[in-house]
Amino acid sequence: MTETASRRPLPVVGPAGGRARATCRFRCGDACYHEAPNTSDNAYFGDVYAGLLSRRGMLRSGAVGAAVAALAVGGAAPAAAGPGNGGRHAGPRLEFTPVQPNADDRVTVPSGYRHRVVVRWGDPVVPGAPEFDFARQTAEAQEKQFGYNCDYVGFFPIGSRRALLWVNHEYTNESLMFAGYTDGSDADEEQIRIAMAAHGGSVVEIERTGDAGEWRLVTRGRRPYNRRITATTPMKLTGPAAGHALLRTAADPSGTRVLGMLNNCSGGTTPWGTVLTAEENFNQYFVGGEGAPEEAKPALRRYGIATSGDTRRGNRRFDRVDERFDLSKHPNEANRFGYIVEIDPFDPHHQPRKRTMLGRFKHEAATVRLTEDQRVAVYMGDDERFDYIYKFVSDKKHRAGARRHNDTLLDSGTLYVARFTGNSPAEQIDGSGALPEDGAFDGTGEWIPLCDAQRSYVDGFTVAEVLVHTRLAADRVGATKMDRPEDIEASPVTGKVYCALTNNSAREPGQADEANPRAANRHGHVLEITEHRNDSGATTFTWTVVLVCGDPEDPATYYAGYDKSRVAAISSPDNLTFDRAGNLWISTDGQPGTLGVNDALHVMPVEGRHRGELRTFATVPVGAECCGPCITPDDRTVFIAPQHPGENGTLEHPTSTWPDGDFPRPSVVAIWHAKGRKVGSA
Repeated sequence: MTETASRRPLPVVGPAGGRARATCRFRCGDACYHEAPNTSDNAYFGDVYAGLLSRRGMLRSGAVGAAVAALAVGGAAPAAAGPGNGGRHAGPRLEFTPVQPNADDRVTVPSGYRHRVVVRWGDPVVPGAPEFDFARQTAEAQEKQFGYNCDYVGFFPIGSRRALLWVNHEYTNESLMFAGYTDGSDADEEQIRIAMAAHGGSVVEIERTGDAGEWRLVTRGRRPYNRRITATTPMKLTGPAAGHALLRTAADPSGTRVLGMLNNCSGGTTPWGTVLTAEENFNQYFVGGEGAPEEAKPALRRYGIATSGDTRRGNRRFDRVDERFDLSKHPNEANRFGYIVEIDPFDPHHQPRKRTMLGRFKHEAATVRLTEDQRVAVYMGDDERFDYIYKFVSDKKHRAGARRHNDTLLDSGTLYVARFTGNSPAEQIDGSGALPEDGAFDGTGEWIPLCDAQRSYVDGFTVAEVLVHTRLAADRVGATKMDRPEDIEASPVTGKVYCALTNNSAREPGQADEANPRAANRHGHVLEITEHRNDSGATTFTWTVVLVCGDPEDPATYYAGYDKSRVAAISSPDNLTFDRAGNLWISTDGQPGTLGVNDALHVMPVEGRHRGELRTFATVPVGAECCGPCITPDDRTVFIAPQHPGENGTLEHPTSTWPDGDFPRPSVVAIWHAKGRKVGSA
């Protein structure tokens, strides 16, 4: 039976964008309820269409629906050719029995699979940390315990049976952490300090149990790598912007030292064994923007920081315990957040580095690939409506085993922003989601240089100004406005790069373009990028929209041309990963508000005859989004991080009691096949 054979109707409910209102409040400061910060007059590329380009490859014939010509596109040839299928990678078929959509308060996995919670909010991390006591929380204890709202998960093996997990702690929901909480203005100051300690990230040691793929937290012994990083951990600013006047404060006149990181969402790992963690919605932690210098206000507004009205009510009010969060007193403090932070999980004494060369924006993801000549490329999204996709390429080459040399790679290179051009006439992209006459949303693109370590390529901007006010620099060069670029990952089989564009309900019909083809895009889509000659150092690429999300029964959806009667519904793609076979795993953030069912982890082949056959692998509890995911190198385990379970409720009126049956606790979960087979197997 196919997954959709018994699929019940999926209602469209909830606020614009799909998230619960509580999620909007605590994660991003109600970003979608305000005007998008990008008010630039950058042309949507449909406005600058310069002629229909010749199609690359051949169109496979397919059924034509009432509103959509369901043609599958061959697209550009992949880097790695497999046997058969005209030289294309054949692409395996997924064999597991899909999980049905549901609204259950639990993690659901396919038949034949098992799962367990590996680590949850409050679990002791640092040796000597106290056991979690919900009724008697303290900041001192939380600094040693697993933080709140886990997001990105990175896996670092130590031999064959032990490993380290790096986990981001994106944000806190104080309404689910403290009884009777209203907002930071009325909160006890110790509660504010606890929340600050629950941000950041954790390094925890885990061990394999048995041979099937089960992992558990190591709770005894030295655990020398275990570590907590919080909103007050000392960090170093590096790269060309370090020391610039825009980064100097009264507490740090050097402009090179900062305390903590905030709202870390997705991330990546490097070939030299470090983690890159991405600061995202940092804007919501600052107050006092109305009292900032007038010359600073345009940049503050471009980053979503309020510069008028009452900026304190409803905020977490970190400024009540640390005045650096008050921009009327310290207007440059906000400029010290919004970076990619590099951390060594194997060195508990390593001081985290905020790499200014990778730009400052609401970072989502930091996926590393080596270029053809062994330089380092980092792909990054800016998670905001109408913001941009970026890439950094280092000057120096990666050297295997040369840790001191590799520690310098992210401090010099070229920062780029993407411009997309469609190959269909603008009148064929009407915002409805209907495919153009050539049967695909696709085209060409270029990486526009913003600066390198010595030179700015943006008129009126110095190098440091490009790196601190990256959004403003990207506005100036005419980058393409996208529908909330989130995670970006590369296929280990073909080298193609995939970007999750989560949604954008604010896009109007006249603003639709071929890379963002739907107006009021509540469900999002996934973009596939093929760099020229498959070289991540290239400055040109081709692209195609491989997945237009939503209910398959909606004609405005597209699954790479696959038979939509045989696929699962999906909405709001967020985090991505790949297994070794090259299947794309997609976690979601917003399905309860758009499809009326819990968020989930889906998987979809992106090559071969099963390209587009999306299936649901796991669902998460009520109110949670599915973060992670992370697949171990042997493909035996997939980790997910159900974030904000019960987000619609309060402690007094809970909507979830996962995972322990009392109060909701964000956690990391391991999923494996009971017989030790690779994830995705039957």
